[in-house]
Amino acid sequence: MTEKRPTVLLVEDTYALAETYRAYLDPQDLDVHLAANCAEALEAVERLSPSVIVIDVNLPDGSGLDLMRRIKGRPAPCEVVLVTGMASVNMAVEAMREGAYDFIMKPFTAERLRVTLRNALERLRLASRIEELAAEAETLPDGEGVAGMIGRSRSMRTVYHILANAAPTNATIFITGESGTGKELCAAAVHALSKRASGPLITINCAAIPKGMLESEIFGHARGAFTGALSDRQGAMLSADGGTLFLDEICEMELELQSKMLRVLQEKAVQRVGEDTVRPVDVRIVCATNRDPQAEVAAGRFREDLYYRLHVVPVELPPLRERDDDVLLIARHFLQKFAAEDGKRFRGLSRDCETALLEYDWPGNIRELQNTIRRAVVLNDGDVVERQMLPLPRPSIAPEGVSGVAAPGATKRDGLDSGPERSGGGVRDEGGREIVPLETVIRETIENAVRDCGGNIPRAAQALHVSPSTIYRRMQVWSLEPAEPQERS
Repeated sequence: MTEKRPTVLLVEDTYALAETYRAYLDPQDLDVHLAANCAEALEAVERLSPSVIVIDVNLPDGSGLDLMRRIKGRPAPCEVVLVTGMASVNMAVEAMREGAYDFIMKPFTAERLRVTLRNALERLRLASRIEELAAEAETLPDGEGVAGMIGRSRSMRTVYHILANAAPTNATIFITGESGTGKELCAAAVHALSKRASGPLITINCAAIPKGMLESEIFGHARGAFTGALSDRQGAMLSADGGTLFLDEICEMELELQSKMLRVLQEKAVQRVGEDTVRPVDVRIVCATNRDPQAEVAAGRFREDLYYRLHVVPVELPPLRERDDDVLLIARHFLQKFAAEDGKRFRGLSRDCETALLEYDWPGNIRELQNTIRRAVVLNDGDVVERQMLPLPRPSIAPEGVSGVAAPGATKRDGLDSGPERSGGGVRDEGGREIVPLETVIRETIENAVRDCGGNIPRAAQALHVSPSTIYRRMQVWSLEPAEPQERS
């Protein structure tokens, strides 16, 4: 099935000019329609839902600016290009402020019109893709993600928003985050969402290659350039021509090589080691580090000029401990994957297992979670993964409560100040009103929120503006408390 051609509406009251503009446009690429006034234009907009509308500012039954305002007020997305023979700076500024994509002065060439419409259609396409990604992030089912990335926490939605806007451009992306947060996966997502997706994605880990060999790996070398160079080597930069080069652990690169990298980025050309020829290269750079790049610049280990050349669009990947219940989405994804690979029966996680996953801080982030689920699948089998199958340390819980908050019933002999005067086993202020212990208030608030959310702890946590692990930890503490003794009659 052939793809539907974008629809363009030309609103011009002079018939000869309208036909000239139509002739400028290739009928093979665009479905072009004409309107001679505002009334015809509004009728055509309702009937055709054009992608781009080219409007003359002076029309016989109204202003082109007013027509644009009415069209822009519709829910259907479109781009508007205004045309005039008597333009002023103020008029152009007003038109752009009101939502015009571009403002063209008469007379103009066929190429000017074609380029403007091509760019307008590209902007419309990218806006549509961004909306799709935002919708995906809002309604992600378990085990799914955006461009291969899994998670729907607020912090990850921020990452998706940045990628949706930046990936379709040629801007350099600088990814930061702790080890194991998924920087390589993020780089792959940038490539997949870019205009270079059909080109190569080449990855170089600057920390995994001996420093003396890194220049050759990136820029390539000619035969005989050094001992052991038995043949020509193209190098990662030339191999990525037309695509994306991902430089992982960029802060491990030596200063001398950083200088050469800066020159390549400025000149968009590569000179292989041991060779005089300079080769043009078209590469989009994505880099990453688990260090603080600004601290590396301040310490003199990373060139400041290279940092600003690379640090165009920063993307900070959050650690797993700050991603709320994303840990469960990712764990279920790994469980499904590994169970299928190893022929195990696992289909889910027990409640105790989920609690343990949410309570743990995951210092190794997603890589540690992946290894944990992998080990559980390899060493066990069953319908669900139980808590005891996880190779995780159990949290140490003090009997008197959490985070220094005294458990209900604590008294002065527990090492706490007794506070206001006690009466009849309770605590009352000077007016005789009972003071409820803080831990009791916290417990009632959490239990009420969980009940009001139908037992959905992540949703209750979101309503209370806390992490689900906070609620799970407190519930575990309360489950270990001894029952209150019955008073004797």
